[in-house]
Amino acid sequence: MIWIDDVLVEDDVVEARFVCNLQACKGGCCVDGDAGAPLEAQEAEQIRQAYATVKNYLPEDHRACIEQKGHVVHDPEFGMVTPLLPNGMCAYAIVENGIVKCAFEKAFHDGKTSFHKPVSCHLYPLRVRKIAHHTAVLYEPRENLCRPACELGKKLGVPVFRFVKQALIRKFGEEFYQALEQIAEKYFQRNRH
Repeated sequence: MIWIDDVLVEDDVVEARFVCNLQACKGGCCVDGDAGAPLEAQEAEQIRQAYATVKNYLPEDHRACIEQKGHVVHDPEFGMVTPLLPNGMCAYAIVENGIVKCAFEKAFHDGKTSFHKPVSCHLYPLRVRKIAHHTAVLYEPRENLCRPACELGKKLGVPVFRFVKQALIRKFGEEFYQALEQIAEKYFQRNRH
C-alpha cells in the first residue's frame, strides 16, 4: 500500500495496466452494477442543476424514470446513487452506435454543462472507499467486462492511474497526482532492473 497525505493507495493502482476498450465492452460499466453510480454530497445538487440541460440528451423512458424516482436515489449499501432503469442501466446513460455512454459527459463535451459526470464514474476502474478512518483508492475492474481493457492497457503499457489521471486530479488535486507519479516512477525504475 502507498500513503499519500492521508490517502491509502492500493499497489495495483500503480502496477495494473488498463485502457478502456469501448468497442469490446460497449460501455457495460454503465449497465452492469448492483446500484447506480455512487455520488459525493455536492454531486446531488450538481446533477439537479445539470438535469435541465442533460434531459435533452435522454430518451423518454430515461426521463420518466428520473422524474419518477428522483435525480438521485438512496441505496442502503452505497448511499446516494444515480437512479437505474428496470434493466439495470443508469438512467443518465445513452446509447450511441451500440455503445453506452454518459449523457452528462456528452453535454460536458458539447459545452452545455460544467458537470463532467459523477467522479466515481470518472475514476472507474478505481474506487474510493473508507477503510477505518482513512480514504482508500482501490483498483476494482470487473473481471469479465474489463478483461479487454486490461489486455489493451498491457499492450499499450498504460498504468491504470495514468489512464484516470484527470479524474484523480479532479478528486484529490494536482499535488496528489504528482506525488503518485513520483512514487510510480521509483517503482518502475526498481522493476526495470
